[in-house]
Amino acid sequence: MADKFTHLDDSGRAKMVDVSEKMVTGREAIAKGKIWMNKETLKLLKSRKIPKGDVFTVAKVAGIQAAKRTWELIPLCHPLAIEGIEIKFSFQAGGVGIEAEVKSIGRTGVEMEALTAVSVAALTIYDMCKAVDKKMRIGDIHLWRKSKTLSNVEGSKRSV
Repeated sequence: MADKFTHLDDSGRAKMVDVSEKMVTGREAIAKGKIWMNKETLKLLKSRKIPKGDVFTVAKVAGIQAAKRTWELIPLCHPLAIEGIEIKFSFQAGGVGIEAEVKSIGRTGVEMEALTAVSVAALTIYDMCKAVDKKMRIGDIHLWRKSKTLSNVEGSKRSV
């Protein structure tokens, strides 16, 4: 673990990390989380009978939008050109699992974008289901994996 926080200058003040000297690489991050809900709400979701409409489509779009705008929400994040975002939902015991995979080519990782996508997708599910379940709980949001690849002009990749 690093001895120094990269988002602090020598005086301990917040700063944006200078990534201008870093090599451009393919970046990928996967984040996961969960929203717990009662059995009746889960049943309504599975049968697509939530009164507000297509919960998963709206949550997916919200998560994608959030990932693309992470730099506007988290002050020291860099604006990134996102190359791809995939958001998946899975029915699990007691709730819905959420997974976001974000890809970019650049000088800095996409962990915050993946985490933000999961968070906003979960909040959207909450918003769309709150009329039928006031006790939902969002949690276990975490970075599951991150990686980077080196790409040459021909487009071949190798893991770093």
